[in-house]
Amino acid sequence: MTVVPDLLLAVLGGALRVGTPFLFVSLGECLTEKSGRINLGLEGVLVFGAMAGFGGAYLGGSPWLGVLAACGAGALLALLHGLLCSLPRVSDIATGIALMLLGTGLAFYLGKPLIQPQAPQIPSLLLGAWSDSAAVQQALSVNALFPIGVALAALLAWGFKNTRWGLVVRMAGDSSDAARALGYSVNAVRIAATTVGGAIAGLGGASLSLYYPGSWNEGLSSGQGLIAVALVIFARWQPWRCLGAALLFGGAVAIGPALQSVGVSGGYYLFNAVPYVLTLVILVITCTPSRSLQGAPAELGVSR
Repeated sequence: MTVVPDLLLAVLGGALRVGTPFLFVSLGECLTEKSGRINLGLEGVLVFGAMAGFGGAYLGGSPWLGVLAACGAGALLALLHGLLCSLPRVSDIATGIALMLLGTGLAFYLGKPLIQPQAPQIPSLLLGAWSDSAAVQQALSVNALFPIGVALAALLAWGFKNTRWGLVVRMAGDSSDAARALGYSVNAVRIAATTVGGAIAGLGGASLSLYYPGSWNEGLSSGQGLIAVALVIFARWQPWRCLGAALLFGGAVAIGPALQSVGVSGGYYLFNAVPYVLTLVILVITCTPSRSLQGAPAELGVSR
């Protein structure tokens, strides 16, 4: 009788744990794309941030030093992407793919000494302490970065609508001519948005290596950076929807382990494919001719 509640709690806990990296990367890409630039190199940013975060925590003895290192590493790679894309006749797509290869290659090379060591981990917030149930306590043991991600989603959603910087970012993404007419440098706005977006995505890397799964290895990301780009399209470039999409895909990833936790072991590898299949299904359903570009910045490559 308790199988279904236990399964739901396991999926909920998994959605919060696994969805946190998705949340940060999708928010970073949402900011970048709002300015009219796409960054397909976020997989490289995520992996490089995870390596830098683990190395920073290991060498510095503090997980929060690792978080800062991951944030800085993500910003550095994204800054490179922004600068290259500002050059004449340079493709955002091609540069993003090159950045993905560069970031993962650097992470694998520099991170080889970090595969065996253990680094201090990001603490958990025990939101289930009110309950006597061990299952509830475990499900509501939340990554300390998750509330920061929720706050960032709220800040971006509010900022895009109510602040000058939000207006300038949206203007650069919707009409570069209008931004120039008001005296703003479109390249500078896009470079800044891309850099900050990379810093936010780097936090997702820190969550991977310093919380769940909580180690550094070369197969850590499994394409989560690329899936996050699809999440932004699914979320229609809205930060709050990015939060919902991240939790949805986090729950999809958690289905396999959740079933194992209640004794269902058959088809484990099939269930591991659920998030990737879900990505394709959602994009096919939502990207109809009448809706595919709804909410997309007009200057974004996919809307041209």
